[in-house]
Amino acid sequence: MKYQKLFEPVTIGKLALKNRTSMAPMGPVGYADSFGGFNQRLQDYYVERAKNDVGLIITGICSVDTTIEGFPTVALPCPTTCPVAFIHSTRSMNDRIHAYGSKIFLQLTGGLGRSALPGFIKNNIAPSEQGNRFDPSVIHREMTVEEIQKLIKQFVMSAAIAKKADFDGVEIHAVHEGYLLDQFAISIYNHRTDMFGGSLENRLRVATEIVKGIKKVCGPDFPVSLRYSLKSCMKGLRQGGLPGEDYQEAGRDVEEGIQAAKLLVEAGYDMLNVDAGTYDSWYWNHPPMYFGKGVYNEYARILKQHVNVSIILAGRMDDPEMANAAIGDCCDIVSYGRPLLADPEYVTKIRYGREDEVRPCLGCHDGCLGRIANGPVCCAVNPACGREEIYGLQPALRKKNILVIGGGVGGMEAARVAALRGHKVTLVEKSDRLGGNLIPGGMPEFKHYDHELIRYYERQLELLGVEVKRNTAMTAAEASAFGADEIVVATGSTAIQLPFAGSKTAVSAEDVLMSRVETGSQVVVVGGGLVGCETALWLAQKGKTVTIVEKMPHILGGHGVVPHMNQFMLEDLLNHERVTIHDNAVVEQTAPDQVTVRKGEEQFQIPCDTLICCVGYRANDGLYNELAQGDVPVHNIGDSNKVRNIMAAIWDGYELGRNL
Repeated sequence: MKYQKLFEPVTIGKLALKNRTSMAPMGPVGYADSFGGFNQRLQDYYVERAKNDVGLIITGICSVDTTIEGFPTVALPCPTTCPVAFIHSTRSMNDRIHAYGSKIFLQLTGGLGRSALPGFIKNNIAPSEQGNRFDPSVIHREMTVEEIQKLIKQFVMSAAIAKKADFDGVEIHAVHEGYLLDQFAISIYNHRTDMFGGSLENRLRVATEIVKGIKKVCGPDFPVSLRYSLKSCMKGLRQGGLPGEDYQEAGRDVEEGIQAAKLLVEAGYDMLNVDAGTYDSWYWNHPPMYFGKGVYNEYARILKQHVNVSIILAGRMDDPEMANAAIGDCCDIVSYGRPLLADPEYVTKIRYGREDEVRPCLGCHDGCLGRIANGPVCCAVNPACGREEIYGLQPALRKKNILVIGGGVGGMEAARVAALRGHKVTLVEKSDRLGGNLIPGGMPEFKHYDHELIRYYERQLELLGVEVKRNTAMTAAEASAFGADEIVVATGSTAIQLPFAGSKTAVSAEDVLMSRVETGSQVVVVGGGLVGCETALWLAQKGKTVTIVEKMPHILGGHGVVPHMNQFMLEDLLNHERVTIHDNAVVEQTAPDQVTVRKGEEQFQIPCDTLICCVGYRANDGLYNELAQGDVPVHNIGDSNKVRNIMAAIWDGYELGRNL
């Protein structure tokens, strides 16, 4: 076996696991039934991972009490809402999971505190009075001692219910990520002067009383894990610290993190599920693609030297060699979060030598946390995530001859799914490479997952026997004469190029990323959307002096257009790399060595060797419009239908391929 350590058995206390792999907890927002139990979609979601060799599943957060903060009753499962209904909905799921030899822990949360999105909860509470993380004008009042004691009791009751439902253990969420329990633990948030504030022991009292209560009620052998952030990685409120950046820690530093971990283990925790960060440095807890692999390895390695309980570790561990080497060095169990959203077969594939078939997580957050406020957790590259049974694939009743025109992600996904269902599929691509806009988009090292996704599709199309014709530009007449029963047009989009007054001609980000154009040392990027900002970051990291000129009031489309953690980190990286940003500004005039920018009534010049235009994309829908007048059914998907993102193109392709 190639990755021997990952697949060795291990124990947590007296609980035996078949291997050292785990599914990391990811919030099941929107997956609760009307009684606070697990709806059928959530049950199927966990079972799908269990049947693919995952040793331990840790569920996403389940509220211990919806009344304290006023959670929406359908937002999260809650064991205490109706214990009998909760047990009925989860015990049958656990029976299924145990049939595959997997174990499962129920993760329990006390709430969000100041980290709640404004409007998500009814009662704005916190350990001490303070402003909301996202909107400081929203004030969270200090919790009463009675409320705190009730919260502790609800944790203990929830664990007892979990044991009755045949969960193998529980995980307490969290002295981690700046959630409510973490706000008690960190002095920058906790200004109390009673038994729950002041000293470190007092600030940890909520967390230590919880585990002591659970052990008393559920017995000493019932495992209790703790989701634990060793370090807060924050420069101040709402200010994250980047990897490698020199700053003064404003939250929990490593020294206090070690001390706190020892106190928590002494109180009774059997395992620490290690990461770093808070909502103020949110990208640390939900690493975007701008992080490298093994985000938390150094922190887990530190803890492993100071505590004698099991360490479980996630954080971009989707490199099997690195994960295998981490066992014994910095952890006992490797945990996979988004990789198991993207590909529920991930563990099976690395176990049996099928690594080239793994569908990669892009780190985009578009399908998971980017949608969490408006819909259940899902995945940009796996449209069936969270709806495994109701949105799976069935063999086609009538096998058809399908022609797919365009080899971007939308076309490749439509071809893959149609072929899986038994259709005969031909995919034609006008260039010599599959991938479309992912090819230039994946050129920066921090976007290498885009190229891994292309390789995944190439391998899938090969395994499924899809005929792929590169260097084949197809006209409407040729497509109509092909003999297809149905035609899928996925011809993508083209970057919009604006003319600028003066002597300088702008180049496209694609030409720069593909090294067709060599930039000078002074670069001006017109357009501060995602493509413009990532191109600017890439060039700045290569030593260029870069300025972004954006006509709107904010780069990246404004707050929340790009998932928060990606937005915050990209903005911080641009600042760290000294990229100058002019918003509410336009380039009015160009000259050989400079551009003139107008911002309101102000006009000024910026040195410029290379001008890059990144103002969006235009759908290539001409071929579809021609074919739509013909006699063969034709479908238009992805950017050639409407310019959006990778997720939209893949979901279009899956939906169409599923129903051809």
